[in-house]
Amino acid sequence: MNSIGTGLAAIDWHDRRADVYLSRPEKRNAMTVPLMNDLITAFERVDADEDVRSVTLLGEGPVFSAGMDLTMMRNRVEPDAEIDRDVFPRLLEAIEETRQPVVAGIKRAAPAGAFELTLPCDLRVIGRRAKYGLLETKLGTFPHGGGTQRLPRLVGLSKAKEIVLTGEFIDPEAAADMGLVHEVVDTDTVDERAKAVADELGENAPLGLRNAKDALNAALEMPLEQGLAYERQLGYELDDTRDYREGFEARLEDRKPEFRGE
Repeated sequence: MNSIGTGLAAIDWHDRRADVYLSRPEKRNAMTVPLMNDLITAFERVDADEDVRSVTLLGEGPVFSAGMDLTMMRNRVEPDAEIDRDVFPRLLEAIEETRQPVVAGIKRAAPAGAFELTLPCDLRVIGRRAKYGLLETKLGTFPHGGGTQRLPRLVGLSKAKEIVLTGEFIDPEAAADMGLVHEVVDTDTVDERAKAVADELGENAPLGLRNAKDALNAALEMPLEQGLAYERQLGYELDDTRDYREGFEARLEDRKPEFRGE
């Protein structure tokens, strides 16, 4: 595993998959400004690597993340505090804009800011007993790191209001039923299952994955007519690629395609 920056994030490189870790296990991976900056750097490196076809976001140790570091959050309201308030939005954007599909592995806990950290990921695998929810209304504030904007796009406005306004943890099975998470698994298998899901995605055509993710992310940002035109544009970009031809030839020849990202 390769440490990033201050060592509070790390990347474990595999053949076609990169595992990005929050690497502060002694503090339950509670997020600080240095940790979030390290994660931004990690995702920028992954995004730039043409050999990487899928990514996981995991927590080193027994917990995904306890959320924001409580000491940091308390100190940020002090008159002389110099806290980078934009680092968390930049981190979420870095995850969202990563060209490869990103799978979050949510084991044991992902409350508040850690919950919001999983929202820009493309798929989420969660442990059966994970503590997963937006608790901010119980802490004197509300989720303003993307929770009120990204969550309704995933589960609908009514369900998002229930989650945000009650501040209660969401049962993992209920999260799966509402489409918030991709799969519920035993706690001790979360990371391995997230990696397996990422590997399954990585078997698909990398250019197709990237353009599909781009089109899907744009779906709720554009009027339908504009979105359909953008979808066609992204599709036409792939018509002359080697992988497009390989995909159809492999299907006709009843064999596994060998995609190269070309």
